[in-house]
Amino acid sequence: MPDKRVRAILKGALEDLDCAASGPDLEQVRVKYLGKKGLLTQLLRWMATLPPAERPVVGRGANEAKARIEAELDRRLGVALQDARRARLAADHVDLTLPGRRTEPGGLHPLSRVLNEIVNVFVGLGFSVAEGPEVELDHYNFEALNIPKEHPARDMQDTFYISEDVLLRTHTSPVQIRTMLAQKPPVRIICPGTVYRRDADITHSPMFHQVEGLAVDRDISMGDLKGTLELFARELFGPESQIRFRPSFFPFTEPSAEVDVRCFLCKGSGCRVCKGSGWLEILGCGMVHPQVFRNVGYDPEVVTGWAFGMGVERVAMLKYGVDDIRLFFENDLRFLAQF
Repeated sequence: MPDKRVRAILKGALEDLDCAASGPDLEQVRVKYLGKKGLLTQLLRWMATLPPAERPVVGRGANEAKARIEAELDRRLGVALQDARRARLAADHVDLTLPGRRTEPGGLHPLSRVLNEIVNVFVGLGFSVAEGPEVELDHYNFEALNIPKEHPARDMQDTFYISEDVLLRTHTSPVQIRTMLAQKPPVRIICPGTVYRRDADITHSPMFHQVEGLAVDRDISMGDLKGTLELFARELFGPESQIRFRPSFFPFTEPSAEVDVRCFLCKGSGCRVCKGSGWLEILGCGMVHPQVFRNVGYDPEVVTGWAFGMGVERVAMLKYGVDDIRLFFENDLRFLAQF
């Protein structure tokens, strides 16, 4: 009889519910009896084949069984959720009596550390910090610095061009040009920033950092430049540091010089790091070329000035004895932890 079938389904459902120990088990019971192809669902569809007089009795029994199963499912699901929550809390229990775990201290990247040291030295001497765009016009990066198109000095800086007149700056010298165009002398600035050149090996990187300095006023001389850089070397490399000037060429300075510092490792006696010379190159400098002054509207008969530029990575390699510039950019914690 149909009513016996309903009772059999209800009995089977209650027995399966007694065996269900978790939420997924309860869901399987629900699908087995109340799903689209569940036993009770199929029984309700089968009722259409019964005589009209029997349908109310069977339908009422089936609906009562469905309500009973749903109520029991809800009750047991609530219990299962509570049990799961208790188990999760027990697993996540924190023993407040245990000693805490020491947090590994962080630190500045060695390049950031050296850059800050360089900037602090010159700020202490009364220089202001000036910045400019990294995507620059050819005019500011080359032409205003006395490097016209087809000038051979452009080959010294293999450039990333975005278009014919737009590029990634190859030095921070455009900041000097922009500053002089924006203000009259006196000018005393340093220009730290990121620069880009198409070069990559153990001593060169396509992206690196520079700090350039500029001082413009009446009666500024090469002697002022030498004294400033000697003080800088003592502050950065120690009070016993010595520097020397070597003649060089840059289109935007005349006269121009390369500056070396006494080797920090051998103290000038000669070693592998300094290739036996006792000296290490750190920057280039010189007196600002008169044409550069004319390009920004300064009168070279009235004012003079000097400029210098150094690579932060180069200084960091000398200061910390690093022999491969790529180590600064690989983010190897074993390397960075030394600083």
